[in-house]
Amino acid sequence: MLDQLDVFARRAAPAVTAWSVRGVVERSEDLNVRQGVAQAPSRRHDRGVMVSVSDRGAQGFAATADVSEPGMKAAFGRARDLAHAAAGRCLFDAGQLAPQGRSGRYASRSERPVATTALRERLDLLQSVNASIRIDDRIVDWTTSLWTLDIEQRFISSGGADTWQQWQIVVPNILATAHSHGVTQTRSAAGQYNGFCQQGGLEVLDRARFVDDGPRVAREAIELTMAPQCPSGRMELLLMPDQMMLQIHESIGHPLELDRILGDERNFAGTSFVTLEMFGGYRYGSELLNVSHDPQRAEQLASFAFDDDGTPAERRMLIENGILQRPLGGSLSQARAAAAGTPLEGVATSRACSWNRAPIDRMSNLNIEAGETSLDEMVGSIEFGVMMKTNQSWSIDDSRNKFQFGCEYGRVIRNGRLAEVVRNPNYRGVSATFWRSLVMVGDAETFEVMGTPFCGKGEPSQVIRVGHASPACKFTDVAVFGGE
Repeated sequence: MLDQLDVFARRAAPAVTAWSVRGVVERSEDLNVRQGVAQAPSRRHDRGVMVSVSDRGAQGFAATADVSEPGMKAAFGRARDLAHAAAGRCLFDAGQLAPQGRSGRYASRSERPVATTALRERLDLLQSVNASIRIDDRIVDWTTSLWTLDIEQRFISSGGADTWQQWQIVVPNILATAHSHGVTQTRSAAGQYNGFCQQGGLEVLDRARFVDDGPRVAREAIELTMAPQCPSGRMELLLMPDQMMLQIHESIGHPLELDRILGDERNFAGTSFVTLEMFGGYRYGSELLNVSHDPQRAEQLASFAFDDDGTPAERRMLIENGILQRPLGGSLSQARAAAAGTPLEGVATSRACSWNRAPIDRMSNLNIEAGETSLDEMVGSIEFGVMMKTNQSWSIDDSRNKFQFGCEYGRVIRNGRLAEVVRNPNYRGVSATFWRSLVMVGDAETFEVMGTPFCGKGEPSQVIRVGHASPACKFTDVAVFGGE
C-alpha cells in the first residue's frame, strides 16, 4: 500500500492550496502467560490513510481504510468540503502554513528482529520466566507478557515531502501478586502499565533484564505483604526513574502541550496552569531541572525523524536550569499562538495515534537530563525520608497542577541508610512548586530509559506511545503518606 501512496495521492489530490497524505501500516502481537498457562495469542493488522487539505484559509482532514485511488479521492473530497465549511471561521489563516518539503527515512535499530524468531520460541521464553516467579506459595497470581509492534508510515505532501519511517517496539512485563496474613500486594517489573518499553528487537529484553527478573519481582511482592504502611509527614523524597517517568509525564509533559495551553483540551482532559506569557522567564523548577524533547535517542519509545506533519525532528531543551523555554507545540499550534500575539518556538511533536486520527500536540521523548550525584550520595544525604519506586496510581487536577501519586514499593531512609520496606507509599504536591524542591539529580549511573504506550488525549480520543528517561531525583519538604 505504501509503495503506491505517492502515485495515488498525486492522482487523487484536488486543486487546493496544499495537501498531504499519511499512510500507516501497523502489525502487533500480544502474548501472555498466566500461572503457567499460555493465553490465546492476539495479533492485529491495521492500515489506512489520513489526508489533509488546506484551502481558503482553513484545514480539513479525512481518513479512509480504502487505500485505492478512488478511496483516496473520496477522502480528499471530504477533507476539502470540511476546509471550505470552516473557511472564514478559523483563528488564523491556515494558508500561511508552508507545506513541508523535506524527505528522508527513519528505522528503529534492531539487532534481533522479532520476526526472525518463531512464535513457539517467544512463548517458551514467557513460560520460563513465568515459572521463575512462583518462588513461594504466598505468590497467588503471576503473569508474564510480551507485546511487540511493527509500524511503517509514509508521508507525502504537495510541497514535495516524502518521508518513510519504520518502528519496531518491544514491551515486556512481569507481574506478581502476593498474599500473606490478610494483606495482598502486587509488584511489577517496571509498572503495571508497562513502564519498560523501547524501540528495537528482542535485545530490548536484555536491557529490561527480563529473563532474570521474575524472582526479584516475586520477592518484593512478598516483602510488601509483611511491610508496615509508609510513614506520613513532610519529609525528603527520593524518586527512582520508574516513578520519575510518571512525574515528568503528568506535571511537565501535559502542562506544556501548547494546544492544551491554547484551550483545546478544556472539555475533555482540562487545561494547563502554564500560560503563554510564562515562556522565557518562568521558574518551573530549581536550577538543577533540565528537561529535553529528544526524538533522536535510538532506543527510546517515541524516537522519530519527522513528526506526523512532516516536520524534521531535533532535540530541543524545554526547561533549562529551571527556566521554562519552549512548549510542546507543533507547527499548527505555533501559528495559532503567533496569531494570538505570542510567537513561540515549539518542537516537532505533532503526532497521531494511527491513520484514522489527525495529528495534535503530543509528548514524544520527554527526558530529564542526568546530573552529577550518585545514588549513594543521595541516600547518604537524607536524615529521614522515603525512596519510592514504580507508579501504581495517579490523580491530577484539570489544570495539571495539584497531584497525588502512589507507588508500588517504598523504603524508609534513616540517617543516610536504606532501612525497612514500606507498602502503599504515596506523596502529593503542586506542580508549580514541587519542581522547585528538587535538590539533587542523579548521575548517568542512575539514568534509565522508560516510557508508556498508553497516553490518552484528544477528541476523538487518541492513545499514543510516549518515552520518558530520567535519573533518580531527590526532593525536599514533600507531603508523604501511607495507605491507612
